[in-house]
Amino acid sequence: MTYRVKLEIFEGPLDLLIHLIEKNEMDIYDIPVARITEQYLEYLETLQELDLEMAGEFLVMAATLLAIKAKMLLPKPPQPEEPEEEGPDPREELVERLLEYKKFKEAAGFLEKRGEIYSKMFTRPVDEEAIVAAFAGSNPLEGVTPKDLLEAFRRVLNRVSEKEEKVNRIPRPQVTIRDKMTEILEQVGKQTQGVSFTELFKGKVTRLEIIVTFLALLELIRLKRVTARQSSVFGEIIIYQYPRHE
Repeated sequence: MTYRVKLEIFEGPLDLLIHLIEKNEMDIYDIPVARITEQYLEYLETLQELDLEMAGEFLVMAATLLAIKAKMLLPKPPQPEEPEEEGPDPREELVERLLEYKKFKEAAGFLEKRGEIYSKMFTRPVDEEAIVAAFAGSNPLEGVTPKDLLEAFRRVLNRVSEKEEKVNRIPRPQVTIRDKMTEILEQVGKQTQGVSFTELFKGKVTRLEIIVTFLALLELIRLKRVTARQSSVFGEIIIYQYPRHE
């Protein structure tokens, strides 16, 4: 059965996750990440058109779910003779966000009604043409849809074989999104012709590092530090340094 999702139903990625959890009668404190991730991605692929900010939010959550899934699949180190406390559950932060969001949703109805009352106070018309002119040419996604980005990301992710993940048990230094943002900016800044999407992930040998790199790229696009362009359908996505106007 093909999922059909109307964008207005889901105001953001947390709204979609809560829907999936309730639909499948899952325990919010013990989310089956592998299952929920696959369903989330299936829903995401049905969204044809999203504005830049909304697309970024959904893609970041997709990458976050994949990161949690990757952490939960990593082989656990041998248990010492004296049992120690287990590390934090990778899902803990996500659960806290979902609980906070549910509280917010409970109050949304009241706030919406209040907003309708106050909206009547605004009588000055908005100059839509001036707004469009001010932001003309500022779209950092040229010819690239959210689905294009997601598909390119999944192709890169699938190239890391399960064998490489299982064999590589040597702990690696933790890499942050900020580190990867700096790395991408340096890489793109050196190439006036741009850097291909695939090139950004060369040398990344673990799923976790690939996911962190993708999150960093999304953040740079959101901040308009880089721009993504695709000259033809199914063509390679090229990342450029975002032009700055002094």
